[in-house]
Amino acid sequence: MEFSSVAEMFRLDGRTALVTGSSRGIGRAIGLTLAAAGARVMFHGSKESAALETAAREGAGEWIAADLGEDAECDRLAGETLARFGHLDILVLNASVQEYVRLGEYTEEEMRREFQTNFGAAFRLIERCVPVMRERRWGRILTIGSVNQFRPSPRLTLYSATKAALRSLTVNFAKSLAADGITCNNLAPGVILTDRNEAVLRDPQMRQMILDLIPSGRFGDVSECAGAALLLCSPAGAYITGAELAVTGGMHL
Repeated sequence: MEFSSVAEMFRLDGRTALVTGSSRGIGRAIGLTLAAAGARVMFHGSKESAALETAAREGAGEWIAADLGEDAECDRLAGETLARFGHLDILVLNASVQEYVRLGEYTEEEMRREFQTNFGAAFRLIERCVPVMRERRWGRILTIGSVNQFRPSPRLTLYSATKAALRSLTVNFAKSLAADGITCNNLAPGVILTDRNEAVLRDPQMRQMILDLIPSGRFGDVSECAGAALLLCSPAGAYITGAELAVTGGMHL
């Protein structure tokens, strides 16, 4: 594949994308970056909010609220996206939930919530969207993992397990979908400056302890995840599949 310019390598004109969990944080940055590259983006949040509507407006896209903890809501999200866009080229599975508790402290309800939202919903959305990608012989599936899939935190036992499972699913689908022109990759962020991490980083002692684990000596920015996501979702990433891209400042090492 030849490109007339560097910019053309990353253009997504005429492409459509669904980014789950894109009302804030990493998902929002990815959604806006794909939109800036020319894609028509469906922004998603677990519930209706001003933040979700604002992200969609900024990205000149559309938005849907759906609770991915429910199978019927996953089906509705996929169905409405396909109905509005007519097709789907890019699926970014960013939405997740987590609870800071240790082994033995989890409830049955929390276990089901994390596995369904972080893993089950991803599997269901891929299952619904892949047939449309196959018809067009072009697709990009990007799962958003975590540094915890490399270095599980004792306080995030279930969350770490769901991210490791998601990574395994990504590799499996990469093998089975490559011949259809569909890539499937995993992007694993480290400690990124988002509102999710704001509370834990507010503690000076905890902040320094985490910093000491990061070879680059700093926390990441959402834009650094978005740039990596654009590579994996663009024409430039056509020959990359089954990859596990750590955006961690070296924390996974």
